[in-house]
Amino acid sequence: MIQLDSKSLKLMIASASNQILNNVEKVNDMNVFPVPDGDTGTNMSMTFSAAAKSVVDLDNKKSPVEVLEVLSKSALRNARGNSGVILSQILRGLWQGAEQSGELDVSGVKHALCEARDSAYRAVMKPTEGTILTVIREIAEYAEAHFVEYDDVTLFLKAVLEAGRKSLAKTKEILPVLKQVGVVDAGGFGVIILLGGAVSALESGKAAELEESGKANNKQIASQGIKSAEADTSDIKFRYCTEFLINKDSERSAAQLMAAIKQKGDCMLVIDDDEIVKVHIHTNHPGFVLEQALKLGELTSIKIDNMKYQHNEIVNGSQKEDEEFSDNETELKKYGFVAVSSGDGLSQLFESLNCDKIVAGGQTMNPSTQDILDAVLDVKAENVFVLPNNKNIILAAEQVKELADVNVIVIPTKNMPQGIAAIAVFNEDADLDENISVMNESADLVKCGQVTYAVRDTKINGVDVENGDIMAVIGSDLSVVGSDVNEVAKELAEKLVDEDSGVISIYYGKDIEKEKATELSAYLENKYSDLDVNLNYGGQNVYYYIIAVE
Repeated sequence: MIQLDSKSLKLMIASASNQILNNVEKVNDMNVFPVPDGDTGTNMSMTFSAAAKSVVDLDNKKSPVEVLEVLSKSALRNARGNSGVILSQILRGLWQGAEQSGELDVSGVKHALCEARDSAYRAVMKPTEGTILTVIREIAEYAEAHFVEYDDVTLFLKAVLEAGRKSLAKTKEILPVLKQVGVVDAGGFGVIILLGGAVSALESGKAAELEESGKANNKQIASQGIKSAEADTSDIKFRYCTEFLINKDSERSAAQLMAAIKQKGDCMLVIDDDEIVKVHIHTNHPGFVLEQALKLGELTSIKIDNMKYQHNEIVNGSQKEDEEFSDNETELKKYGFVAVSSGDGLSQLFESLNCDKIVAGGQTMNPSTQDILDAVLDVKAENVFVLPNNKNIILAAEQVKELADVNVIVIPTKNMPQGIAAIAVFNEDADLDENISVMNESADLVKCGQVTYAVRDTKINGVDVENGDIMAVIGSDLSVVGSDVNEVAKELAEKLVDEDSGVISIYYGKDIEKEKATELSAYLENKYSDLDVNLNYGGQNVYYYIIAVE
């Protein structure tokens, strides 16, 4: 095949989706720690499969670039966990690279893979080699070095896939922790599964079969309410056709306006004619676009049409929908909070601290960017603080900043006790920057560990772990291994407490009886008589105890 057309591209996407669904558990099992939260496969499959559904019914008259655009935008909204967010950025790079090339011949595919690499690296503040990033980087490097040797896209992608497999095999040599456990990087493995599914469809002309395990995983996705965003599946992606002129009276450039609004819609046209700027954009947030435009100068000839209902209404008109839009703008309160929480007890605790919206999620089920975005928009506040409360949800939360038309502040809390500490010190009378600083400082003071169980035999840092063992984990480090839940919890607390400690907070999970938790609390009160020991019902899954020390 000389170049990819829309039909073959859609077949490749469907095949890749089936393959990742078939291999969810294999990817999950690559998790370094043998705890019941190895969810890389779950996150990648949910992210990609939801996006794949958004392109299934697209007309074959759509160009390959348009197909990749829909896939990319849906993946961003459905991104779950770090691996899902990075995958969405890889897909975004593929789309943007294809758009720049115009067609997906060998040269165009090479360029798309290079953009995918660059986009993935930009998404991560501190890139780590030996991960999914290494695999996509070395795939791109192979494509750059060898694309001139091919004129057939199928043969080229087969060679690219083989280069990716070799890169994946090397990840366990790059990252010591992978070598210790004897596994390759889970995210990189997921990328190879996706690419393998796509290439097999290109070779055979048919999508990979969805196996029984894949069907079960697909049903799980449906039961979680995962669906492609309406904006990606309807003919009208963005409702309001917004047009106006700007009489420039500032030094701000039209390029700055374009950068500010480009993520808020499509069909954007910004023409700068020295003193006048003509703007056209289809968007769901005309108010945001107008606010950004006002930074350049006075606005004239404003027209906003609701394309979905084929209304032709002027922005200052008296129609009911525009009145509602204006009312919603004025009714926004100043501050709001969204927290990700697992466990009814912990969720109730966040609510008691005036958290507006709780997004269900945690170790075994990371919420998507869309889930967090929906919660942010439901809060109806000018400034919305988001507490991810899990290191694997922070990236997904960060993506909400691009999608929401309110100011979103992500406090990068890595566990729920950090989130509780952050929201507890919020002061509505303080200014925004002061609150951000104080909340981050408060979260950073919390040391946290969890008690859980091993789901397989392994060896970490020279410590043998057997399936069913009770383990304590502090951050990314295995801290204690034993056979009794309370004894392991006692050792965990001892490792967390130091001379500066003042408070020990215990959150017991749904699988721990209150009597057993009370025994642990009494022991710690007696041992650390100079500290305050608080016992709380958390109701969380996976972890018998979450113990926080401040």
